[in-house]
Amino acid sequence: MLEQIYLVLPMSIVVITAFILMLLSNYKSVDLKKLNLFAVFFLVISLAIVILQYGTIHQAYLFEDIIGQIFIVDDFALLFDGMFISGTIFTLLINTDYFKSRNYFNGEYFALLLFALFGMILLAHAHELMTAFIALEIASLSIYALVGYHKSNHISSEAMMKYLILGSLTSSMFVLGTALIYGQVSSTTLTDIAQYTNNHGIEDLTLLIVGASLIMITIFFKIGVVPFHSWVIDVYHGSPFPITMFMASTFKIAVFAILLRLYVVDLVSLHGFWTPILQGVTILTLLGGSLLAITQTSIKRMLAASSIVHSGYMLIAITSIGLGSDIASGAVMFYLITYFLSSVGAFGILSYISAESNKNLTYNDFKGFSERRPYLAILMSIFMLSLAGFPSTIGFMGKFYIFTSAVESEQFLLAGIGIVMAFISVYYYFKLIVMMYFYPTDEQQKKLRYTFSSALIILMAILIIWGGIGTSLISFAPSADGFIDIAQHAIETLE
Repeated sequence: MLEQIYLVLPMSIVVITAFILMLLSNYKSVDLKKLNLFAVFFLVISLAIVILQYGTIHQAYLFEDIIGQIFIVDDFALLFDGMFISGTIFTLLINTDYFKSRNYFNGEYFALLLFALFGMILLAHAHELMTAFIALEIASLSIYALVGYHKSNHISSEAMMKYLILGSLTSSMFVLGTALIYGQVSSTTLTDIAQYTNNHGIEDLTLLIVGASLIMITIFFKIGVVPFHSWVIDVYHGSPFPITMFMASTFKIAVFAILLRLYVVDLVSLHGFWTPILQGVTILTLLGGSLLAITQTSIKRMLAASSIVHSGYMLIAITSIGLGSDIASGAVMFYLITYFLSSVGAFGILSYISAESNKNLTYNDFKGFSERRPYLAILMSIFMLSLAGFPSTIGFMGKFYIFTSAVESEQFLLAGIGIVMAFISVYYYFKLIVMMYFYPTDEQQKKLRYTFSSALIILMAILIIWGGIGTSLISFAPSADGFIDIAQHAIETLE
């Protein structure tokens, strides 16, 4: 029993802290700075426990004698836990200046953020479909509220309503899909579903295929792939910067946790059916996302559109899984890490800059930015280079493994389209760099403020360069090879 309590401790700390923050938010004597530090303190404790657990547990079910095989603990889930908690910590710390400059933030912001984190952790550990649905909804409902957090801003309220209505519709498909799978398998536990699909031919799995397809629609919506992407740009644009950063860097990753757990192990027998569909969706996502990104003038909307393209890159590797690629699963995990680091840094800088004004930052606002903020310009350039997949950044390594998995599985057309879209992305990412360095500024130079937020952004940039160079000068610091080894090991614990 003590071992089980130890395993459940990280998520328990998160949810208990969320409830305490919700209660403390009613006391005006507790200011936002104290609530922020309180949340970060317990999240650091939770992250430390996750790091201690990683690598020591092959596979275990939480309270199996009481609730069965509903929650699983393995290195796959723990790696996601680490990314979720780290993303939340960075969201809280990097955006300190932002929420201080906005009078609509209060204690509920911290509680909602931690409830969303709790839902994502549950999703990574879910080993049963209804549990996965409940976990997804806990996270989603919190995100809906956070998107519309600026209640007096009609753009924010509109984004929340659009996300809420469309999200609720697709969530109902998850429930219907689960019901159909239960009708076929008489169970919603992932182990039972995997055994059933392995013991029956595809001609006997009609209900299961339809049910799985409905669940996939929900997942496609959450990660914003074409044609389920209509909400992405408007919702990212209407959300406050901390929420946009959290959605792009952390919540998107959470949905891939359940997608990989389903696709890598539990629905292996359906790969032949799903691969052509995934290939078509991948091509649409890469083309559609690139077209949207090119046409944007707002930096926030451009990054939102480019997030669609990055989902397409990850789908390339997921289709490669169904065609027998050995490195595809690890490539997806590694790309999640690279996108996490790059998007946290990019949105972190935008939030840091926006704390000083209420402007919707466009490309023109960055003209001559290198003169006004030379250090921030260098950091933003690093993040743009990584997102574009430029050599010597961790983003390049991520795309290298993605395209390698496509070639290994003989998806040459998909690899070619992905490479072309990567070259096209140079336009909208490098356009920002050009604006910063090759255009004069009309604004007066402002003195750079060094804060803890800027220190964390610098840390993100260092990790991106370190992961791209792949050096091993410091033995205990993981390089690019170290990151891919961690990703591959996490996937192996699923099998």
